[in-house]
Amino acid sequence: MPRFSVIVPAYRVQAYLHESLDSVLTQSFEDFEIIAVDDCSPDACGAVIDEFAARDHRVRALHLPENVGLGRARNAGIARATGDYLIFLDSDDTLTPGALRAIADRIEETGEPDVLVYDYARTYWTGESVRNTFAEHLAETGPATFTLADRPGLLKVLMVVWNKAYRRAFVEAEGFTFPPGYYEDTPWTYPVLMAARSIAVLDRVCVGYRQRRQGNILATTSRRHFDVFEQYDRVFAFIDARPELAPWRPVIFRRMLDHFCTLFTARGRLPRGGRAAFFRRARAHYLRYRTPGAPAPRRARLRHTLIRLGAHRTYRALWTAQSLHGRLRNLTATGRRVLRAAALQAYYRIQLRLPVEADRAVFAAYWHRGYACSPAAIEAKARELVPGLRTAWICRPQDARTLPPGTRPITPGTGGYWRALARSRYLVNNVNFDRRLVKRPGQVLLQTHHGTPLKTMGLDLQDRPAAARGMDFGQLLANVDKWDYSLSANRHSTLVWEKAYPSASAHCTTLEYGCPRNDVYQRTTADEVARLRESIGIPEGALAVLYAPTHRDYRRGPHVTLDLARLLRVLGPHAVILDRAHYSYDAAPVREPHPRIIDVSGHPCVETLALASDTLITDYSSLMFDYANLDRPVVIHFGDREAYEAARGTYFDLHSCPPGAIAHSEDELLGIFATGHWRTAHTARLREAFRERFCPYDDGHAAERVVRRVFLGDTSAQPPAVPPAERRPAPAVGDPTRIPVRASAGAVVPADRQASSELGLAGVRPPDRP
Repeated sequence: MPRFSVIVPAYRVQAYLHESLDSVLTQSFEDFEIIAVDDCSPDACGAVIDEFAARDHRVRALHLPENVGLGRARNAGIARATGDYLIFLDSDDTLTPGALRAIADRIEETGEPDVLVYDYARTYWTGESVRNTFAEHLAETGPATFTLADRPGLLKVLMVVWNKAYRRAFVEAEGFTFPPGYYEDTPWTYPVLMAARSIAVLDRVCVGYRQRRQGNILATTSRRHFDVFEQYDRVFAFIDARPELAPWRPVIFRRMLDHFCTLFTARGRLPRGGRAAFFRRARAHYLRYRTPGAPAPRRARLRHTLIRLGAHRTYRALWTAQSLHGRLRNLTATGRRVLRAAALQAYYRIQLRLPVEADRAVFAAYWHRGYACSPAAIEAKARELVPGLRTAWICRPQDARTLPPGTRPITPGTGGYWRALARSRYLVNNVNFDRRLVKRPGQVLLQTHHGTPLKTMGLDLQDRPAAARGMDFGQLLANVDKWDYSLSANRHSTLVWEKAYPSASAHCTTLEYGCPRNDVYQRTTADEVARLRESIGIPEGALAVLYAPTHRDYRRGPHVTLDLARLLRVLGPHAVILDRAHYSYDAAPVREPHPRIIDVSGHPCVETLALASDTLITDYSSLMFDYANLDRPVVIHFGDREAYEAARGTYFDLHSCPPGAIAHSEDELLGIFATGHWRTAHTARLREAFRERFCPYDDGHAAERVVRRVFLGDTSAQPPAVPPAERRPAPAVGDPTRIPVRASAGAVVPADRQASSELGLAGVRPPDRP
């Protein structure tokens, strides 16, 4: 008997059915059956189901002789289910990665409840994913299981069948089935929740609820929307048959009226001329099931009163007036924004006429994110070395907490923002400031960039539209012409910056002084590293692997490029992985929860993560150049090299000067770790050569050199820097010897990597190979 029976009814969804079924079959939890029900679909759904059933024994195909509708199709699936729990998945929706494992674990943790409610996210054709707005009601607090009476707020979560798992024995004992018609979820979900003796919740998105542009049956214009009245008849019949459920009658009555109001005002659902008849039916249900007692907001009470009175025309007039008021409010808000923007620009013009303040400096990084990167290192050093300097940082309000004491936060787009841009003598950023910035005589603009470039940048993106994404290259050059200084970490960066960002100004000077954000690597002690690890949650003595891939220009959002759970099986029980998504993404890609995978995407400081880790896995990220300063192992994972080179391109072939072992597939990566090739003498020599080439000035004093030159005018504050061989970077704390060296099941080590590391083949593809 499988743990889950996943019932997938299908009708006219041939374009989405593959993805839906695949989302189940690729789950890491494998103890399930899929009952795919072809509801006599006129398209290729039946053939798709047969195709899946032929290739995977867990898929059971069920073809109905006639179209019976969604509810009865689900009933047909229930009749053939053998799993402990029933899960319903609409055939255009998907399960998120790791969903079944999370559901199974939660069911076990909570003692096999009658119903487990989990979360969902609406997914749009744009790639946007928006979590359920009532997710707070799924918080895993309080008793592990409860009844609906204990947590009535659960009714605010969308009343659908597919965000729950149902114990099959409970469903059979209660005799629950789906009725025919539209809104068939209503007489299923309410009775199930009211009858369940034990309910549990899972605070995790398990379903992607696809928002189709067209094709959603409930969004079509039809008199079948009148089916909602019969569905509520069934709900109240269920309550009336069970006297102990009488306290729920006022709640369901109010929710019924809210449902009627939503349908009545929804555009495109009721046919022309059908609204009056719908309103009459709604009034009849009001009078039939009226049960006072459930509190309602003032506006809801007004709507309910109009239904009771049958005031159809008044209701429509008020609804129309409310719609017009909303449009007027939006127009007013737009007008206010326009006036405010004009006022701010006028204020900025006034500020431009006032003197530049020599004791003020304004900093920013990463398009107004928090205190980070080289601007942060320079700001800290400037406060230390420049007498009387007052500094400010432009950032979003939510990032103000990252600023150190003494640094004033400035919110973008405010009067303070425009005053700072107009009056501050020093302007420091790792990207460009607002294009409307007027560079004044007496102002000094320092462009720090954000790392050594491997991927192409600036004007070099002109023939790469996927990466440029509509970049205005003329505006880019206009911004470049405002620079006074362009900071470079090494000779490679100098050559790239001068070509990718050519300035027409004779006063723009390249400062090849090193990368200030890397100073911290030479100044942090072992005790401080240990404290950083503890703050992140890394167990004492564990090997911490930082996984930090860069973004992909040919994809809209984060995606899973590496199975981290599989990697942990190779690394053994004494390793943890710090999963860091690129800062341009809101979060890491959705993965199956794992106790030794720590999502650090929200951590404000990547330098802290680097210090806390013992080795780095990355791809095309500039982080590799920074991490080399720590003299810790670096492994490169080029899993999509052809696609990345085609979309973005790189300035040189990393195989010619790698910082460590290079893998071209997941299997190769696992082989590198399984055989110990990631930390051999040969990879140490590669890392040393890489550091000599790309980190000549990262000696812990780069920020000081910049401050002395730019802020204090000391032209003698130039390299030579401390040679790499004489530096003592922050030590690693994890013990790599606790990671077993063995042949890993499923990990393929290429022939040219199986030789001894003494022969110089430590997981690095020879340069003469394509």
